[in-house]
Amino acid sequence: MVYGSTALDMITLTTAGNILLCGLIALLTPYSTQAQQRPKALRPGITIEKFMSVGPGCVRLLQNPVSKDFFYTTFPGEVYRVRTQTGKPVATRIFTAKDHGITRLQGAAFNDNTLFLVGNISVNNGRGTKGRMVRYQFQPSGKGVMSVVFMTEEIGSTKTLYDHGFNGIAISPDGRYAYVSSGARTDHGEVQDNDGHYPNARDEPLTACILRIPTNATNLLLPNDGTKLKAAGYLFAEGIRNAYSLAFAPNGHLFAVSNSSDYDHPEDMFWLREGHHYGFPWVMGGVDNPQQFPDWDADPKKDPFINTRSHAHTARYFHNDPTFPKRPTKITPSVQNLGPDANQYRDRTTGNIKDADKEGITLGTFTAHRSPLGLVFDRDSAVGGNMTGDGFVLSWSNGRKSPLMRPIALDGEDLMHLKLSYRRETDNYVVQTTKIAQGFNSPTDALLIGNVIYVLEYGNPSGSIWKITLPRAR
Repeated sequence: MVYGSTALDMITLTTAGNILLCGLIALLTPYSTQAQQRPKALRPGITIEKFMSVGPGCVRLLQNPVSKDFFYTTFPGEVYRVRTQTGKPVATRIFTAKDHGITRLQGAAFNDNTLFLVGNISVNNGRGTKGRMVRYQFQPSGKGVMSVVFMTEEIGSTKTLYDHGFNGIAISPDGRYAYVSSGARTDHGEVQDNDGHYPNARDEPLTACILRIPTNATNLLLPNDGTKLKAAGYLFAEGIRNAYSLAFAPNGHLFAVSNSSDYDHPEDMFWLREGHHYGFPWVMGGVDNPQQFPDWDADPKKDPFINTRSHAHTARYFHNDPTFPKRPTKITPSVQNLGPDANQYRDRTTGNIKDADKEGITLGTFTAHRSPLGLVFDRDSAVGGNMTGDGFVLSWSNGRKSPLMRPIALDGEDLMHLKLSYRRETDNYVVQTTKIAQGFNSPTDALLIGNVIYVLEYGNPSGSIWKITLPRAR
């Protein structure tokens, strides 16, 4: 049994075209079935209470800004609407994959009264995949209209943990565009075929990127061709392994958090800008991917960044790779973490674990294998207590459960406050990262309404939505 890979890789695991869901997470995080304690606030003025229980496989939490109803989605394609009945929140399933046609549903967002859903479907007897995005416009009569925004050309799937697919969505503040993340189909840019199908395939133009799609588009066919995608204005940014969460800050800048490979690369946070390349698979977390170097010896006795219990190691995806593609000429670095939290790292020279701010350096951006997600911003300046206008992010992983993260840090499954600052000299941001709550069970998404953050847990076999009340701005 392999316990290694990050949770976001686990959610997207395909094997012979079949999706392995909730039970897989139990196998890979063997302590997750223990009774969960209530999450704990780590600073005064924060209260935490349970909002409601949820079933398995939960991925996204969102609110219809018109009706104010809550919604959550599951990986197999279910969409639930939450309404209050007799003083308690009650979830009702309104869609399944049969309704919207997305069998691996990972992204959801509202634009006014219209719900956007994105994910993947299997084709070619499970050997290939296509991205699919639909929208559902709610009507006053209660009977809405479902339409297809885009389908993609076929992309080769892999029999690995790393076929991430389409996932994160952020709607532009003016409502004109949906920014959509398509994750990598590899761990770190290695060749991945599928029992000989799609030979010599690494990542594709439609993977490891951010697309910008007009919200009024209908029945687009997105080609697996970078030149055509750029010419049409759809390819916004490249070189991002798996931006599972995207969000706009109050100043209109778009940010994303991404999980890195099975190698001990730090996890990235990016300021996303059109036309920029963010380094994958050549750089993750500011650390070079050694597989690009023809003299690399992928021996964990010589390279301590290789975890011997990781899936990429046991499957021999780390190896000398002389045909690795040529590195881009310009790479935009990640946001630099000033600490004090989530900035432990493995030293490149010694292999020892260090704390970046105690060493007087910055990290790009978070501790390796944290799997950051659930990125939100206080765009209404409703949060007080020195957090007004700031960001917040969750971590799925916990070093006490994850063999990949354990050698580096023993925390995780927490909620962190992000105070971003722009640095003119680097034309980029730095961030102060502080944990403000911990003790969640595989959290997958967050929703900020006023000064309240709701946190959704994946649910294995069941989870919760937690209500975290932060100080209110005066």
